[in-house]
Amino acid sequence: MTENTTDNNSASNEPVRLEEGQQAPDFTLTDDSGNSVSLSDYKGKKVIVYFYPKANTPGCTTEACDFRDSLTDLNNQGVDVVGISPDKVQALEKFKQDHNLTFPLLSDPEKSVLKAYGAYGEKKNYGKVVEGVIRSTFVVDEEGKIELAKYNVKATGHVARIAKELQG
Repeated sequence: MTENTTDNNSASNEPVRLEEGQQAPDFTLTDDSGNSVSLSDYKGKKVIVYFYPKANTPGCTTEACDFRDSLTDLNNQGVDVVGISPDKVQALEKFKQDHNLTFPLLSDPEKSVLKAYGAYGEKKNYGKVVEGVIRSTFVVDEEGKIELAKYNVKATGHVARIAKELQG
């Protein structure tokens, strides 16, 4: 069963939440080098798809660098990593270069993939309710199903917790 949200649904800005066992929504987005990348490119492999608000901001940099520093261990477990934000390709290219990131960063300026994963909607930011990116992480298994879904994650320490859960 797939739930869809539309922009004209003003009655509720509550994002859809994906659950473990559901088929992960496929996507094709442009990466930091201008290439098209699809979730289906990872079929047969496990992949972490994480959503973050904005490149080169403190929390997002911490999270991206933690993924970078854990990438060898994750790859040794057969897991790839993909980061997605609403940033433009040029901002992602700079972010990747500035921090020597070694995994693809994908641009979702229309926020369509963010919304499909429930990673965009109302959230609290410094005590105010705002609409924006909800920092979220998903582990998608070899068959394209959600193995792990984490919403409203903290940037610091998050990658270590995901890696530990993947180990068993």
